[in-house]
Amino acid sequence: MLTINAELRKETGKSFSRKLRIHNKFPGILYGVGNSNILLTLDHNSIFNLQKQISFYQECLFLVIKDEKYKVKVQAIQRHSFKLKLLHIDFLHA
Repeated sequence: MLTINAELRKETGKSFSRKLRIHNKFPGILYGVGNSNILLTLDHNSIFNLQKQISFYQECLFLVIKDEKYKVKVQAIQRHSFKLKLLHIDFLHA
């Protein structure tokens, strides 16, 4: 099973997302029924390389946030229209 490392974030909005992308990171969210939403910051290169594998979309993944492991599935990914960049990712509690 694939493992993804993520960091918590508090800031939201377009300007903060742009600042993240300048530093080769991008925003994401973890949500699910009965759980509160968790705002995430993810490393672009590691996720970009993982998302090339079919198992990234079909299987459950482990998301590690501050030494806590969550079993998740990829719900949605937003990509830039012509650059090879990921803009946002949604994870769903599995």
